[in-house]
Amino acid sequence: MQSRLSGTMHTLLLSCLALSGAARADWVVSTQLEAVRPAPANFQVQPQNPPAFSWSRHSANPPGYVVEVRQNGSTVYTFTTDRNWYLPSKAFAPGHYQWRVRPSNSTAASAWSDLREFDIGTASAHFEVPDNAALKSAASARKRPRELPAGFSPSASWTADIKAERAKALATLKSEIDYKIPTMKAVRDADWPLVTAGVNTAAANSQNADVRTRINTSGRQLEGAALLYRLTLDRKYLNEAIARGDQLAALSPTGPTSYANQDQGTRVIALSLIKAADLLWSDLDSTRRAKWLATVATRTNAIYADLSGSNGRIDQYPFDSHGGTNLGFLAVISALAVGDIPDASKWFDFSVRAYINSVYAWSGPEGGFANGTAYAQYTADYALQIWQPLTQATGVNLFTKPWATGFLQFFAEFLPPGSTRHVFGDEHETAPDWRMMKAYASRFASPQAAWYANAITGDEDTLTLLQAPYPLPYKTAKGSTAPPNAALFPSIGWVAMHSSISDLGRTSLLFKSSPYGSYNHSHGDQNGFVLNADGQPLLIEAGYEDYYGSPLFKDWYRQSKAHNTITYDGGKGQLVDGNTINLGRNGRITAFSSTATLDYTEGDATAAYGSVVNSAVRRVWYLRSQDAYVIQDAIRAPAAHVWEWNVHTPTPMVQGAAASITVTNGTAKVCVRPLINDTAYQIRFGVRQGPAPKPGTAEYHGAWTTPSSTKGEFLMLVDVGCRKPNIKITDGSTTRTIVVGSQSISVPR
Repeated sequence: MQSRLSGTMHTLLLSCLALSGAARADWVVSTQLEAVRPAPANFQVQPQNPPAFSWSRHSANPPGYVVEVRQNGSTVYTFTTDRNWYLPSKAFAPGHYQWRVRPSNSTAASAWSDLREFDIGTASAHFEVPDNAALKSAASARKRPRELPAGFSPSASWTADIKAERAKALATLKSEIDYKIPTMKAVRDADWPLVTAGVNTAAANSQNADVRTRINTSGRQLEGAALLYRLTLDRKYLNEAIARGDQLAALSPTGPTSYANQDQGTRVIALSLIKAADLLWSDLDSTRRAKWLATVATRTNAIYADLSGSNGRIDQYPFDSHGGTNLGFLAVISALAVGDIPDASKWFDFSVRAYINSVYAWSGPEGGFANGTAYAQYTADYALQIWQPLTQATGVNLFTKPWATGFLQFFAEFLPPGSTRHVFGDEHETAPDWRMMKAYASRFASPQAAWYANAITGDEDTLTLLQAPYPLPYKTAKGSTAPPNAALFPSIGWVAMHSSISDLGRTSLLFKSSPYGSYNHSHGDQNGFVLNADGQPLLIEAGYEDYYGSPLFKDWYRQSKAHNTITYDGGKGQLVDGNTINLGRNGRITAFSSTATLDYTEGDATAAYGSVVNSAVRRVWYLRSQDAYVIQDAIRAPAAHVWEWNVHTPTPMVQGAAASITVTNGTAKVCVRPLINDTAYQIRFGVRQGPAPKPGTAEYHGAWTTPSSTKGEFLMLVDVGCRKPNIKITDGSTTRTIVVGSQSISVPR
């Protein structure tokens, strides 16, 4: 990622400014923080060719829009659309372009938006998507099963090579389905007595979790049995699929599994039934098939009504975690149902190209996931459930979309092989499920994908593997190449610094200062970091999610004091109360560079603290040859406060001289201490207390503090391995020269 993203910070600054809502150049930039932002943004080199255009709606709500693309003073493309986005179907020639948009019912010069500039480079990857009519025609014409790749065959006709790759998965899936045939209880509406729509109590969350778990399990049993019948032609699997499908079809669409009560349950019911119907089409009697399709229609119409409501709300307000995923479910359901469910045509028109165009709103076009790696993992799981059948039905391979490639690179940098826990955002305390990342990486024919997939031990999920194309794309890659040791993902504000990413004993510092702020599944952790070494976590994020929105969640888990970042006056930190307003309480990466020996980044979290601070900047240097980080925090405020540099660890902190601590976790060790602590600074370290950690785990908390002042500065050494290098500091008028062992850096004063 480094070579493509670190060339200019101008793009980053403009992107962050737009996302924060701080600028309003013209009507395409909404004053609403949650509204879609215009893209391409100014001066961005586009990862994807053709680029995707988007803008906020005009306040007059016109019937459509006209998009004009200019080059060298002349109009080269004109597009019309009835939605506030447009994806051209053909790639552009490399070059520098400008674009603007106006309402279709106004030709006045003043109706045009401001011109925005972008570049198509020779490295911009072609990703051409046919127009909607062609996509729908392709899906309708495809023989059933539409969801399976060409060349799919019963296991009895497998070649030796296919058996070598998939026989184990087939045997494992058989064992799973066989075990559940007599033991898995049928799902019934009566199992869930509560009406939970709009309710956020422990009981409602418990029931919703049970609905999600049991519907997912039933849906998997249905899909697994249907697939096994296609593979083995054993009628016991046909009978099991019919039984489980009938149970799901019998659930009330207005009951506890309704879209209003549990949208995750209703979408799984609809998708599992249409997938199973597609797999078993000629083996279902007409009455049963009609009932299954009627259930799919009823439940999918609820999804469509929500996403298309308010004039297509998901187009204007894409920062919706469930909504973005539901759009993908709607797209694949419509592609599998079009031609056989009358309403599927309108679902298809609304969702398929829209989903292929946007995929997910949690990063820019370079990929990444602002909501954290745990939710990125769940998204990879959904990608496999959605993209594989959607690719087969439409002929558009979403795994070749540049965003998808960037998403893979994001995993490689922030969940490198051997990681023991997730990072940033909700459920950061959980362990990665490597089946998801293994499977996702396996769908790319690139050297980096081959490196990542091969470095992950274990197998991917049987259900996704047995429906995958053969051979798996990563096995066709020319070689295996590890990604860079440092990377910036600017649109989400994440930075990775590794000693050697290909080494399982690597040191890794992961840093975040995100334009998405603490919105949705993100936390008040701008300018926060975590540190891992030798396969062990050392400096961690604290807390756990008992359930979303709980008192523990609000008062500790999401708060800055539970992260390795700056607080003041006894744990007060960044603003996390509220919802969409948190998109403006954000951070941004203002500098990044990387060489073989030295990485550097700078994050600005000023906006996240509101009016309490005038400036909150953290700078991080990684001196790779010393395996040490120098971290500087500079805080300025209109009033005096006691400033706190928080740290959290999975094992006890041993306090030493000069306000230092040592943390040891297995074979990994780190020593942290202030580099400057004279009478002008008077920095002190103290142990802090937090709520009880997740059962079965341990957490320890501490903080360095300054005397009360309008200015706070911390200059800290994070010495991995506790090598205790010689330190020399020379003060200049505006900078300090700091020599750590054999490496020297210049630090602003």
